Amino acid sequence: MKNYYIDVIQFRGDYASFGFEQGNWLKQSPLHPIYTNPAMAKKLRFSINHGEAMEWIQALFPSFLEELKGLAEGLELSLDQAILHFSGYQQEWKRSGCTILTGDHFLVRNYDYHPKTYEGRFVLYQPDNGYATIGPSQRIVGRADGMNEKGFMTGYNFVNRRNDGDGFIPTIITRMLLEKCQSNEEAIALLKEVPHRVAFNYVLADRFGNRHVVEATSQAVRVKEDTVSTNHFDLLTEANRHHLADSKRRMAILRDQSKAISKSEGYQLLNNKENELFAEKYLQSAGTLHTTVYDTDSLDVGVGLGPNRVPTIFSFGNWLQGKNNWVKKVKGRINTDERMPYMDGLEEGI
Repeated sequence: MKNYYIDVIQFRGDYASFGFEQGNWLKQSPLHPIYTNPAMAKKLRFSINHGEAMEWIQALFPSFLEELKGLAEGLELSLDQAILHFSGYQQEWKRSGCTILTGDHFLVRNYDYHPKTYEGRFVLYQPDNGYATIGPSQRIVGRADGMNEKGFMTGYNFVNRRNDGDGFIPTIITRMLLEKCQSNEEAIALLKEVPHRVAFNYVLADRFGNRHVVEATSQAVRVKEDTVSTNHFDLLTEANRHHLADSKRRMAILRDQSKAISKSEGYQLLNNKENELFAEKYLQSAGTLHTTVYDTDSLDVGVGLGPNRVPTIFSFGNWLQGKNNWVKKVKGRINTDERMPYMDGLEEGI
């Protein structure tokens, strides 16, 4: 068993300042040498990809470029290096899990991955140009899931990394969605425009009652109205992996148990071990690292670390009115002895 935590990061201000502060934070973290590993440059055609990444960022999310500039300054890196390590353009993605359920006014998500990838940061950010957002970060500037001030909620599910293409990984796409979109309609339009690196489901839910799952690959994007998602496609079936038994098992549970479900029942369905959706396959990069629940009506957000946990609640609505949250750290416990570099430090081979 392992005790672990997430730090709560709260920031209001322009993108460049936010990037600089995150760079200063990362310099003090054991994640610094992992996230700025120079060996990554040898794996990519950096001289070509840099120009492509710049063009797409400037076209789709120009404010993010200012954050990358601030991050580069804070980390004492060149902008080229910051784009390579943090832009999410053509970065690799390993297999992961995840289960998502949307209800009448909420979204619940189990984030499943390997413990060594977790960075333990939960971020509330109010930019000077874009929607304020709340959610767990991934690779500092990306988001694993989240909600914005307009009550738009989203999360992603890995499907396949075969037949990857030139494009962004889901953490950056999620960040774009949260800071640029107030509705499913706007999010679907953006998902059709942005280039996708690998195959993912994007679950969308807004304050207007719209619920969609967008199936996206480097070759195609398809949209369906739905309230649940695991790790396979229903429309782009040719892009699925060969082994879908666990994904379809979880989907069957969701279909059976989620009809007319309340927010608290939805959270318990995903977080309580006895419901068989909370996963402990940590060595296979498919163990649940957090359960989040977002409420588009109240703008409350809950976070649970480990199974059968009462969620820690954040009032995003109060935060938007200028009241900083008093919670600085959320703690939990999971069934693994795997290292988490953000709190355990590094070891050879990580």
